[in-house]
Amino acid sequence: MPAHDKAILTCALTGVLTDPVQYPVPVTPQQMAASAGEAFDAGASIMHVHLRQQAPGKGHLPSWDPAVAAEIVDAIRAACPGVIINLTTGVIGPDISGPAACIRRVKPEIAACNAGTLNYLKLRDDGRWAWPPMVFDNPVEKVQAFLDLMHETGTRPEFECFDVGIVRSVAMYRKAGMTSHAGCNFVMGVASGMPADADLLALLLRWIEPGSHWQTTLIGRAEVWPLHQRTAELGGMLRSGLEDTFYLPDGSKAPSNGALIEALAACARRAGREVASPADSRLMLGLRST
Repeated sequence: MPAHDKAILTCALTGVLTDPVQYPVPVTPQQMAASAGEAFDAGASIMHVHLRQQAPGKGHLPSWDPAVAAEIVDAIRAACPGVIINLTTGVIGPDISGPAACIRRVKPEIAACNAGTLNYLKLRDDGRWAWPPMVFDNPVEKVQAFLDLMHETGTRPEFECFDVGIVRSVAMYRKAGMTSHAGCNFVMGVASGMPADADLLALLLRWIEPGSHWQTTLIGRAEVWPLHQRTAELGGMLRSGLEDTFYLPDGSKAPSNGALIEALAACARRAGREVASPADSRLMLGLRST
């Protein structure tokens, strides 16, 4: 099978604020490496990495300490030979010094580049806000600052797109000379963003740059799995992990990141696609070799 027909799998290991006291998310370098190793063995070539504070009782809080970033990323790379690191960058406000320090320290092959602003909302069944309404602000000057940083470190941007207008903006960034990359990650299932909808996914492919790589990040429970299958059938990159869901296709709780990646690999194979190795993935994405 030609490399371009193979499915690249990403494991989103931890997420932003998921409390490790309540959910089985890895936090420490040792936990991150062990969980990444299980996902790697199941077929994930890329690890999407969020960093957490390491002090006792602080594991639910994000960290932008470059020393923490280095310890976690070094542990994952040691456990997963040839693995591709995709580092998170999401911050509120114009100050990107925290993620910038981490990117410069670990030089990930890929980093998230949140491509537009979103009212980040969630409502409870009783009509109360699940958290205070917030704006996830990503104006063009902030996007440009991240792109300049990633160009400096040789890091490929992955454009995180939470809504249709954000998807369309990525082509504008390229046309405006801000970047030579146009790979989109369709984030679907955030309550105030794009729904996890197969009909919408098919339409989104009209609005990306021809020939560019694309991926879905699907937030939800067991109902996201048919859309993972559709992603595989349409030729996209596949992503899952405890950042995105705690549920397997049968509705049972996922015991680990490895179990979620096993289910994702099964989607690829049902679509007639082999799972890309790390070397395949580097070649397909034009990344530096190890």
